[in-house]
Amino acid sequence: MERKFTSIEQVMADLQSRAQSRLSGKLKKLEERGEDEFECPACRDTEFTFYFDKEGYETARPCECRERKAWKRRFKQSMIPDEFTNANFKNYQQFDDIQKKMYDTTLEYLKHFRMDVEDNQKNKTIPYQNFGLVAVFGEQRLKELPPSERSAMKQKHNNFGIGKTHLQIALAKHLIKEGFNVLVVSDVVFIEELMQAKMMNDEGETYNRLLHNTLTADVLIWDDIGKVNWTEARERMYYTIINERYRKQKPIVFNSNEDRGTLAEKIGYAAASRLIGQAEAFLIEAEGTD
Repeated sequence: MERKFTSIEQVMADLQSRAQSRLSGKLKKLEERGEDEFECPACRDTEFTFYFDKEGYETARPCECRERKAWKRRFKQSMIPDEFTNANFKNYQQFDDIQKKMYDTTLEYLKHFRMDVEDNQKNKTIPYQNFGLVAVFGEQRLKELPPSERSAMKQKHNNFGIGKTHLQIALAKHLIKEGFNVLVVSDVVFIEELMQAKMMNDEGETYNRLLHNTLTADVLIWDDIGKVNWTEARERMYYTIINERYRKQKPIVFNSNEDRGTLAEKIGYAAASRLIGQAEAFLIEAEGTD
């Protein structure tokens, strides 16, 4: 039956009544569940516990499980690849000087993040600098060499399997635990998802959602950036993301099997200028044993 209202007060009263009805329904469902069905019986998974203050008013305060569940949500939303779920600083292996340098630089970069809590409010200190691990002799240069020379040159300037991704995922997990919002993307999958979303017939909803998450994360971890083949459309995509985060002074932590020059060719010179220029203090040209 259609409801008719003659005043704004009646409309507001009706909306309030409906909201109260929905809330009562949810509470009833919670009451019907047994204690063993809740992940946290103390708050019944509401993440708040209630108590009476000195004046006799019922007051809510965050349950002890709230931060743990928030950490789980941040971890899930970070999109960390399954093969790196166990990566951390303790199990990062340092076989030679370059791995020690990467490890020490990562810990030094981590010092620029701080999470202060005052009056139950979190205040984040986030560095504007990017942090990058790139090759000395890029993969694109290897591909351009005569086949007879590639193997020797790869062995001389190897950038594969030296622990770049492991180390930066360890950084991501540490920041997530501290309360920062981190997004991890793998270049090939990420760029293709964006390109496909841009062509979808949904008025840009999927594309804007993906782009919004990329631009608003406290830290963007970009694995193997520059891996996809160059196209003009992809170059514009790289620039859009990198330039917007540059404008907002939000850091990108990245690694690549390309060197400075070949990375610029793959993602565009303007994007590379922003990305690398903002990482000068924390940019390592790395090579070592696979």
